[in-house]
Amino acid sequence: MKHTAPQHNTQELIGQAESFITACYQELGLTEDERDLRLADIREELQRTGTYRHTGEELAHGARMAWRHNSRCIGRLFWHSLDVIDARRAETVAEVAEALLHHMKHANNGGRIRSVITVFRSEEEQGRAIRIWNHQLIRYAGYPGDGEHPRAGDPASDEFTAVCLKLGWQGTGGDFDILPLVISIGGEEPRCFPIPAGLVQEVPLSHPEIPQFTELGLRWYSVPIVSDMCLEIGGIRYPAAPFNGWYMETEIGSRNFGDTDRYNRLPAVADLLGLDRSTNTSLWKDRALLELNRAVLHSFKQAGVSIVDHHTAADQFVRFQEQEQQQGREVSGKWGWLIPPMSPSSTPIWNDNKLRDLQLSPRFVYRKKEADSQQHGAEGAEVKGCPFHQSMKSD
Repeated sequence: MKHTAPQHNTQELIGQAESFITACYQELGLTEDERDLRLADIREELQRTGTYRHTGEELAHGARMAWRHNSRCIGRLFWHSLDVIDARRAETVAEVAEALLHHMKHANNGGRIRSVITVFRSEEEQGRAIRIWNHQLIRYAGYPGDGEHPRAGDPASDEFTAVCLKLGWQGTGGDFDILPLVISIGGEEPRCFPIPAGLVQEVPLSHPEIPQFTELGLRWYSVPIVSDMCLEIGGIRYPAAPFNGWYMETEIGSRNFGDTDRYNRLPAVADLLGLDRSTNTSLWKDRALLELNRAVLHSFKQAGVSIVDHHTAADQFVRFQEQEQQQGREVSGKWGWLIPPMSPSSTPIWNDNKLRDLQLSPRFVYRKKEADSQQHGAEGAEVKGCPFHQSMKSD
């Protein structure tokens, strides 16, 4: 079957390509002649096919620029170190799944987490777009419960878990079932690929001073690989481009375990600590939240898994701002997403009233509900978070 390129506004796409190539080649230290020759090739390709293909070097630097531009991300100091895997040759769902499993292993790196992005082909072939249904490549299942079985797992995964069950996957019904990969191409039915046992490193939570903390039975996976956003570089969209950094402890302690619409474990932690939950004036939530985040940091460090605390992450963001200023670049930022979810007023970001979202490109595009989601009974919820060290409303 012959696949045709999507219909772009050619002049608009030429403008986007020129803007990206000019910035990219300048940052890479290439000459104006090299830039002009490349732009001539792109214009010819666009006139002939309606689209163009990035070189490997352009793809890699464009992906790094997209991280640097992400207004919701506190961890952009390390944008230049992003490991870019070019997987544009993957054709089948099985090949995509194999590349995703490789990403997990490569990113985890025995606990010394690497920042990695795997980029699959662009939307140039109409009807053949690759879609990864998972919000993150690794995530725990959610079971709403019924009259016979109590609620279990991560409530944020309830809808996607239902899709996985319809596709034939089976979990234990517990709090920490690792969901499978779900992948589709074009209008084909999605396929389910269980993640092999042992590939995912999980960290059991303990506390440096409270031995009984382990009785809570909490654990979390080592690396957050966001997988349902589009990468846009020079007007070309890559709908499948999973990426990861490493965790900031509040993502796990404050949000995943602390939020009432997630695991909601603050009451259990407070009871373990013997705190008075009968009144807000005891500040039991604050005290439980602190000890829960201490447990996350302690456990990840004890397991030898990379993690950063929110104070260090905020200091790193300030260093990133200083470096960008030295390069003559303005930093795009959304204050409400950059301040950490615990003790934000004690970080230098709190008083930064100059941050604004500049909508820079290259960029990560936060995908909303898709038409084909409803066809298969799933909700493609908007991604809420930033790619690396997410100061997240939802992980």
